[in-house]
Amino acid sequence: MYGAMFIPIILAFGLSLWAQFRVKGTFNKYSEVPNTYGLTGREAARRMLDANGLYDVPIEPVRGSLSDHYDPIKRVVRLSEPVYNESSISAVAVACHEVGHAIQHKESYPMLVIRHRMFPFVNFASGVAPFMLLAGFLFGAFNLVGLGIVFFSAAVLFQLVTLPVEFDASNRARRIMISNGLATNQDEAGVAKVLNAAALTYVAAALVSLLELLRLVLMFVGNRD
Repeated sequence: MYGAMFIPIILAFGLSLWAQFRVKGTFNKYSEVPNTYGLTGREAARRMLDANGLYDVPIEPVRGSLSDHYDPIKRVVRLSEPVYNESSISAVAVACHEVGHAIQHKESYPMLVIRHRMFPFVNFASGVAPFMLLAGFLFGAFNLVGLGIVFFSAAVLFQLVTLPVEFDASNRARRIMISNGLATNQDEAGVAKVLNAAALTYVAAALVSLLELLRLVLMFVGNRD
């Protein structure tokens, strides 16, 4: 019974790997396609920030590929060097997505607020849960297993809360890019493909975690019977 649970987990893990491969492939493909207005990621992000009254939010380059993020603590948009410097469809799509998070922060978007409040506990819980589960199953300490499952559940919930945050940031980016003249309708198709590919990685990761949680719960219940 428990062994059979590995089949959907393996399939979900395969989906996760495929999603990561797809986002890199889609990003690379549209990195070769210049956007109509010739804006770099930095320029597009700056215009979108200013259009939403976020004049005091800086934009910084960071090393790495697809390492782009918005830091809510320091209130700064960080863009990987290819996104920061290039004037491709991928660059403006990713840059404006991160600005979408900055706008969410400004407007206190409810799901973003929930995620920020969850983060300290989830960061701790996701670090200790594997050790609790391993020790609990190894030594038959099922109270410890139960606590480990609770902590792991918090990490899964965090991933689920992340989904609407990411989808909303992408929707904001696509809408504002068109309305503020950062992309044309012709660019929008490529922008949508880049952002949808990125969103799929979050969906796949959440699915893997949900199935792993189900497997742990079944193991816990089965060992107590």
